[in-house]
Amino acid sequence: MAVSVTLPALGESVTEGTVTRWLKAEGERVEADEPLLEVSTDKVDTEIPAPSAGVLTSIKVAEDETVEVGAELAVIDDGGAAPAEAPAPAAEPAPAAQPEPAPAPAAEAPAPEPAPAAAAPAGGAEGTDVVLPALGESVTEGTVTRWLKEVGESVEADEPLLEVSTDKVDTEIPAPVAGTLLEILVGEDETAEVGAKLAVIGAAGAAPAAAPAEAPAAPAPAPEPVQEAPAPAPAPQAPSAPAPQAVTPEPVAPEPTPAAPAPAPAPAATIPAPAAPEAEGAYVTPLVRKLAAENNVDLSTVKGTGVGGRIRKQDVIAAAEAAKAAQAQAPAAAAPKAAPQEVSPLRGQTIKMPRMRKVIGDNMMKALHSQAQLTSVVEVDVTKVMRLRARAKEAFAQREGVKLSPMPFFVKAAVQALKAHPAINARINEDDNTITYFDVENVGIAVDAEKGLMTPVIKNAGDLNIAGLSKKTAELAGKVRSNKITPDEVSGATFTISNTGSRGALFDTIIVPPNQVAILGIGATVKRPVVIDHPELGETIAVRDMTYVALSYDHRLVDGADAARYLTAVKEILEAGEFEVDLGL
Repeated sequence: MAVSVTLPALGESVTEGTVTRWLKAEGERVEADEPLLEVSTDKVDTEIPAPSAGVLTSIKVAEDETVEVGAELAVIDDGGAAPAEAPAPAAEPAPAAQPEPAPAPAAEAPAPEPAPAAAAPAGGAEGTDVVLPALGESVTEGTVTRWLKEVGESVEADEPLLEVSTDKVDTEIPAPVAGTLLEILVGEDETAEVGAKLAVIGAAGAAPAAAPAEAPAAPAPAPEPVQEAPAPAPAPQAPSAPAPQAVTPEPVAPEPTPAAPAPAPAPAATIPAPAAPEAEGAYVTPLVRKLAAENNVDLSTVKGTGVGGRIRKQDVIAAAEAAKAAQAQAPAAAAPKAAPQEVSPLRGQTIKMPRMRKVIGDNMMKALHSQAQLTSVVEVDVTKVMRLRARAKEAFAQREGVKLSPMPFFVKAAVQALKAHPAINARINEDDNTITYFDVENVGIAVDAEKGLMTPVIKNAGDLNIAGLSKKTAELAGKVRSNKITPDEVSGATFTISNTGSRGALFDTIIVPPNQVAILGIGATVKRPVVIDHPELGETIAVRDMTYVALSYDHRLVDGADAARYLTAVKEILEAGEFEVDLGL
């Protein structure tokens, strides 16, 4: 019996997922619980295991396509099911051989051309509609932003065919079958409803039938005839299917090509043009090309790990990180030199704002407009903390197995102050006009990741010491950057801390996350001359480690005085630097 593989629930509030990679191909054998594919959601990236052992007979959702929870992803059957599908393509070659003996009919084929549209289906894959799939809950329509293939071009099954943008995602729609793109029904920048027909794909070998006499040239005409719809001829030429793949160009001459073999040489001459891009490797999506350009990665040097050797964004990221690691190992002499600032390819251009960027912008505006947000800042002398860290970091790393960064000290001070200032660790319940003062400190830590800023949550942070906070911070940050974070680990925060100084910023007016009333920003720690009151020297100028700590808050619940009192408490805890017990000093 066939077993359906569906997208499971991957966490609270997760309603859809994007297939990022298939680990098995159609026709392959899989074992129960063996990883079958990788799926990405707005919260986590994970693997979906096979629900049973058998043969993967059909893949329903292509890579980079988004579907709702519960949607069918693939079908697994016993070994007998796979062969059944394989013969289908083989059946086409047989008919091809029969017509071959009589080349004359090939010439006659043009006559039935008026009705080829109906005959096209005979090729099996001919006449297959490409429709706009469901791309998420509440998504009812999508806009075609770019066609990756033109009418007359050959396409492979699951090969990206066009790009579509919705109010939630920008994604690629793959070809449901292999063949030739006969007709495009929805143009670029046009909007269509879910389920609408976008294009029509015909049999892969339709055109070649016109020029069977010349084996070498036969493949070239293939695309053209299909465009004309000479369905009858396609079947015979099916055997040369492999050749068309190499000759995928749309440049192939139109109607004339099928009429006479002579034109065949012309297409041959045009073939080199398309071949050039192919020489770079498997198909590369616009997203991957853009990512490669931004990271100065040469795609010709990247080995793809996707289906058919396709280069995925993870491959580009890995190549970029490897290049950075190599640069880091370069001689220290190079350090003083400023990194060259390359001119961005976007300079001087006007482009359409990506749908995803617009959605993020709308959400940020909504957050600002739903709260009365403002920011207060204090300056903190963290010299004692930095000296304690310098003394303890080597022994700490050996004892705890993680590096001792300044971040756990700030988190420790922040959660201690939260216990004395409940208004900062609260939530406004707008539905019933009440306020919830939390009795637990679940702290979200902003982490800069490839996908963007994510905030994994340290649960019960108020009960952890410096070692516990260090381990949890390192663990969660590692999961975010390796795409191993789970939905539960990025939800439930009652307060958030963002280390805006990690990239050199002195301080930032950060935006308060939804369902919270405050967020703490930690600026860069720099050495500055400041006036201190020395017990023996009195007021004197000394070089100290200084930083700015900023609190953005919702003025509907937190007043400026409340914010100042909280920041002062954090400042006092940090400047006192009484963390010796936690550090084992």
